[in-house]
Amino acid sequence: MPAAAPKIAAIIVAAGSGIRMGSAIPKQYLTVQGSPMLRHSVAAFAAHPSVTEIVVVIGHGQEELAAQAIEDLPVSDIVIGGISRRDSVRNGLNAVQKLGQVDHLLIHDAARPFLKASVIDRLLSALTDHDGAVPALPIVDSLSRGEATLSETVPRENLWRVQTPQAFRLGAIMAAHAQWDSKREATDDARIAMAAGYQVAIVAGDEALAKYTFESDLTHKRDQTMVRTGNGFDVHRLERGEQLWLCGVNIEHTHGLSGHSDADVAIHALVDAILGAAALGDIGDHFPPSDPQWRGASSDQFLVHAIGLARAAGFELANADITIICEAPKIGPHKLAMRQRLAEILTVQLGDISVKATTTERLGFAGRQEGIAAQASVALCGN
Repeated sequence: MPAAAPKIAAIIVAAGSGIRMGSAIPKQYLTVQGSPMLRHSVAAFAAHPSVTEIVVVIGHGQEELAAQAIEDLPVSDIVIGGISRRDSVRNGLNAVQKLGQVDHLLIHDAARPFLKASVIDRLLSALTDHDGAVPALPIVDSLSRGEATLSETVPRENLWRVQTPQAFRLGAIMAAHAQWDSKREATDDARIAMAAGYQVAIVAGDEALAKYTFESDLTHKRDQTMVRTGNGFDVHRLERGEQLWLCGVNIEHTHGLSGHSDADVAIHALVDAILGAAALGDIGDHFPPSDPQWRGASSDQFLVHAIGLARAAGFELANADITIICEAPKIGPHKLAMRQRLAEILTVQLGDISVKATTTERLGFAGRQEGIAAQASVALCGN
């Protein structure tokens, strides 16, 4: 009988004051690419299928900011941090222990908001043979010591820029923190684990995980934003006795759309557009019609999954444009409700969503009212 998969928890450290950012609020609550940094970090873990528990560590007096930032996201616990980062992590560790059986742990800084699922995958894979693992990037610039003038060149071979999240077997990092000299400060949890004799592996990091530290980072990283576009198209047959769902709105009509799920042709096209822009396959890869669990399922689930994967890959929705192609029913009276529903599902602003309709001048299957088609275009922004 195969061994059960390890249970994974994540701690997101968001307790800092961010004074070097020069902002009126801590940097983890500043908006980047449409959402607070903290929200991006929580959403990345929430979208990963292996992570089942998320603990967020915040500073004193940040309760309201945190609640607004991560509203409606699946967080297991929010705890108050300590004076130092190590104190905050320790408080998070105590909270994880109270959640029950957890095997592996990811510890992440909220100021690194653009975490990709592939980085999490590499870290968890490394824990098969190691007590800990960190994502890191090799140093590519020349290094030298000096004050006013350069004095000594430092070889850059085997030097790394260490990032977060850092992954550990829970027992190992708990023991390491318990052994650490409380009078010393640690740069990160990997140093604490290494001091206790645990081996920490290096896996490939990601440039998108760059940390937001100074005010200039907000402008610099925004200037490096990449825009990716995707398109989706879908068709479903009209039949009597079926409900008609379009853009998450149930519309009264003589016929409804037939399909394995609720056959919301507009959402299906939008899901494919999002997945395509992020190069994450298509709706059939994630929700195959041969799988009975999706029979009659609400297409809202597909859309939440798709945008979650895109956000975990470091992208945020810039805008979406959907065109519904049919002779009937009239879409105009429902467009606002459709835009509102899609914005709600995607957790974006109403102005980011456009819904239009057209006919085929009575030509083809849509003109004969045999079915409804929809096409969608999206733009994703990311690093």
